[in-house]
Amino acid sequence: MNIEKEIEKYTEVLKTSEKLPALFVGHGSPMNAIANNTFVDGFQNAANSIQTPQAILCISAHWFTPGTFLTGMQHPKTIHDFGGFPRELYQIEYPAPGNKDLAETTQQLLSPNPSIIDDSEWGLDHGSWSVLRHMYPEATIPVVQLSIDYTKPASYHFELAKQLRPLREKGVLIVGSGNIVHNLRMVDWQNVDKIDHGYEWASEAREIVNKAIISHNYQSLTDYKKLSTSLQLAIPTPDHFLPLLYILAQENKNEPINLFNDHLVGGSLSMTSVQVGE
Repeated sequence: MNIEKEIEKYTEVLKTSEKLPALFVGHGSPMNAIANNTFVDGFQNAANSIQTPQAILCISAHWFTPGTFLTGMQHPKTIHDFGGFPRELYQIEYPAPGNKDLAETTQQLLSPNPSIIDDSEWGLDHGSWSVLRHMYPEATIPVVQLSIDYTKPASYHFELAKQLRPLREKGVLIVGSGNIVHNLRMVDWQNVDKIDHGYEWASEAREIVNKAIISHNYQSLTDYKKLSTSLQLAIPTPDHFLPLLYILAQENKNEPINLFNDHLVGGSLSMTSVQVGE
């Protein structure tokens, strides 16, 4: 299969464009969707510093599935996949269009992985829209979500994600949404909004991961289960960590790496975000 020819079939969406960076965003609490804080500023600054994308492919921690799926509906619904928050949060809609052409192109790029285009069951979960509504509030840019196959190891996801690199050349912004340090059972809820409040193990885990990112030592991150106890506490489940690997895998040789929103909150959460490329 000639992948470049497959991509060129979908010129309506994948227009010739300057190469876009790829972003991992620490989305944190769903309340960030309606907040006005330093993290929201970081999301907005990231969007303002790059070319407006033709489309967005988002890998969200909150679509964790037995297999690989892509949204393919024309009008993906806004999913409020959380509980116990103010009514205002449940009233938010992010009516970005979908684009089946982009979903099909992504499916071709991931071949021979048996990815499935889902045109009815999912939509945009809060891992996507809680951040995108700050980055692109007009909700006019098409968004497709790619699920994370929970049956596969971290190394599999890193290698799979490399196959998405051609999308960056065609005006598609690849966004991974999760949290590097994400241990909800150990959150200090009385200080959940306190910036730079982190347990010692959380600070250590943040430092280890940041050092690996800056030094381009991604192999250590695909083997995170072999790292220190602090990493095991920071990543008790892989769902919020794996989107980071999807973005690091987008790096081409000699591309710059930039960290932003690099803060701990609530003792056991980090908002650290990463931009790959310019």
